[in-house]
Amino acid sequence: MTTTGEPCWISLYTADVDTAISFYGDLFGWSAGEPSEEFGGYRMFLRGDQPIAGLMSNDTDQPSAWAVYLQTPDVKATVDKATARGARLTSEVMPIADLGSMADMVDPAGAPVGAWQPGTFPGFVTRGEDNAPAWFEELSTSYDDSVAFYRDAFGWETETMSDTAEFRYTTLGKDQDARAGIMDATGLLGDQPSRWQLYIQVADADETVAKAVANGAEVLRAAEDTPYGRMATLKDPSGISFCVLQARFGG
Repeated sequence: MTTTGEPCWISLYTADVDTAISFYGDLFGWSAGEPSEEFGGYRMFLRGDQPIAGLMSNDTDQPSAWAVYLQTPDVKATVDKATARGARLTSEVMPIADLGSMADMVDPAGAPVGAWQPGTFPGFVTRGEDNAPAWFEELSTSYDDSVAFYRDAFGWETETMSDTAEFRYTTLGKDQDARAGIMDATGLLGDQPSRWQLYIQVADADETVAKAVANGAEVLRAAEDTPYGRMATLKDPSGISFCVLQARFGG
C-alpha cells in the first residue's frame, strides 16, 4: 500500500532527449515509449513493459533535472497546505486526462518537488529492484523547515533517524518501512540550493559507474560502502545528477 506523501513518480526534464534515451537505456536497460502529442511530447521510460519514469524536453529557462513527485489523495488540498506553509507554485493543479492530477512547486527550503494525485495511473509500481527507483531524499539547507513542511503539507509521519551535530536525518516511516528522507545538508551543499535526489538500484555499483563514465557521465561521488549499500553520485552527459545504489541485501 502506498504511504501518503511517498515518492510515486520521477520525470527527467532535459535539453537533450535523444542522448538521455541512449544513456539511460544503456545504463539501466530502459526503453523509451513514443512521445505523446496529447501531452506535449511527454514520453515514458519503460522497465520491461512497465512505466518506470517520465521524460520531457526542457525548453524553459529552468535547470534540467530529475523531478520527484509525491503521492497525495487530494492534490488541491495539498497545494493549499503547501502554499500556506511557504511553498511557491510553479504550475497550477493540472488534470492529466483520466491518469491523475499534478502540481509543481518549490518548497520552503528551495527544493523543487511535485504532487501527484493518482487516477488510473499510480506512478511506478516497481521499487527496490535492480534498475528501478530505490530511495529518495531531500538535501535541505533549511532542515527544520523541510521536516515541518512535508509533515504538514504532505502528511508525512516523520521519524527522527539521527539528530547529532554531524548527521541530522528524518524519514517518512520508520526503519524498514521508511519510504523517503530529509537530510540536513547545510554543510554538504555550500552555495547550492536545496534539492531532491533519487537513487536507482543496480546489481553492481562499480560496474554501473564505469559504464556511465564510458558513456559520458561524470562522477560526483565515487562508489563507497555505507550501512545501506554501495552508493555513488553521477552526472549524466547533460549534467543532471542522480545516484545509484547497490543494495546491501538482495532486491
